[in-house]
Amino acid sequence: MAIGKKTSQQRISHEEGLFLRQTYFDKAKRIVVKVGSAVLTDEHGVDDDVIANIARELSFLKNSGREVILVSSGAVAAGKRKITIPDNVEIGLIEKQALAAIGQPSLMQSYVEAFAKFDQSVAQVLLTHSDLQSRDRYLRVRNTILALLRFNTIPILNENDTVAVEELRFGDNDTLAALIANLIEADMFICLTDVVGLYTANPLTDSSARPVYTVSSVTREVEAMAGNVKSSLGTGGMQSKIRAAKIVSNGGGSSFIGPGREDSILQHLFGGEMIGTFFLPAKDKIKPRKQWIAHVLHPQGFLVLDQGACRAIRERGCSLLPSGIKEVRGDFGIGDAVHCVDNKGQVVAAGLTNYTSANLNTIKQHHSHDIEALLGMKDSDEVIHRDNLVLL
Repeated sequence: MAIGKKTSQQRISHEEGLFLRQTYFDKAKRIVVKVGSAVLTDEHGVDDDVIANIARELSFLKNSGREVILVSSGAVAAGKRKITIPDNVEIGLIEKQALAAIGQPSLMQSYVEAFAKFDQSVAQVLLTHSDLQSRDRYLRVRNTILALLRFNTIPILNENDTVAVEELRFGDNDTLAALIANLIEADMFICLTDVVGLYTANPLTDSSARPVYTVSSVTREVEAMAGNVKSSLGTGGMQSKIRAAKIVSNGGGSSFIGPGREDSILQHLFGGEMIGTFFLPAKDKIKPRKQWIAHVLHPQGFLVLDQGACRAIRERGCSLLPSGIKEVRGDFGIGDAVHCVDNKGQVVAAGLTNYTSANLNTIKQHHSHDIEALLGMKDSDEVIHRDNLVLL
C-alpha cells in the first residue's frame, strides 16, 4: 500500500496501484458520481462554473460509453442565493427545509442548462431514507433509475431535504450515493470533494506525511486517517466518505475520493493520472439483500451476545439462537432490523429478528427446545437465521 510506514494492511506499490487503478477505470461501465456542497458552493451560493465543469466531465464519461448517475448536494445553498433572509431569522432545521424547497428547482435548472450544452438530458430523483427502508420501494427505486439509464438520461439524485426529518434522513449524501451505487450494482463510486485525498499523517504538521493513493481495504487504521485531512467539508466530512467507500467495497465496487474543483478532474483521472485516493473492491462481495440489511435498515434494537454466540456468528457463520443472548435493548417487532453487539458494545452483526423484543426477553439464555414451553408457541428455532444475518 502507498503508505509511508508499515501497516497492518497489504502494502501496494505505486506502480501496482497505478496498474490497479487503470484496470478498474477501464472496465467501469456504470459510475455514481457524488458532488458535495464544499465543491458546489462559494460565499454567494452555488458556483455556476463548477456546475459547468461537472456537466462537461460527466458528459465526457457518458460519451465514452458509460452510464452515469450524479448525486448532488446544494439545494439549501441554491435557496440562500434566491432570496434575502432577514437578519432576525435564525436558520434552523425548518428554515433549511424551506430553503431546500426554494433552491432545488433552481439547482436542477442550472444542471438542465449546463448539460444541455453537451446535448445531455437529465432527470431528477429525490429520496428519503424511508424510500430505501421498505424492500418493495427499494427495488422500485432501482427499477426507476435503471429505466432512466435506458432512456439515455443522467439521473440526478438528492436527499429530499424538504420533508426529511431525523428518522428519515440518510445523514449525508455520501451515504446516499454509496447505497445507490450498491442498489444499481455500479462498478465505481466517485466522490468529488474539496480535499486531494488521504494522508498518512497531517501534512501541515508532519513533514513525513505521504499521500495515500491506493487502499486495499478500509480498516480502522484507514478510518483514522480521516483526521489527517484539513477541509471545509459539509455535513458528511471525510469520515463519512471513507464509510461510503467501505459500503461500496462490500458491494463489489471500487471508489475514488479526490478534488472536485480541479478542472477536467475526471478526464485526468481516467487518463491515468495518480491523484486522489482509490479504494479497491472487497474480495468477498456481500449479497444484495444482505447489503440492504447491513447498510440501509436502521436498527430498531440491540441484542447483547455472549462470547460463544459471537464466535459462532463470526467464525462459523451460524444462525443466532436464544441461548446466546444476554440482554435485549429496545422495543421491536418480528421482522425488524436489530444489531448484535458483544459485551464491550462492539457491533458484531445486523439481522432481521424472528421474535419481538418482549418474547426475546422471555426466551433469552434458553435453548431453542424451550421456546414453545416459555411462549406457548414457536415460530423458529433461530432468533435470526443466518440467511438474514450479516457480519459488520
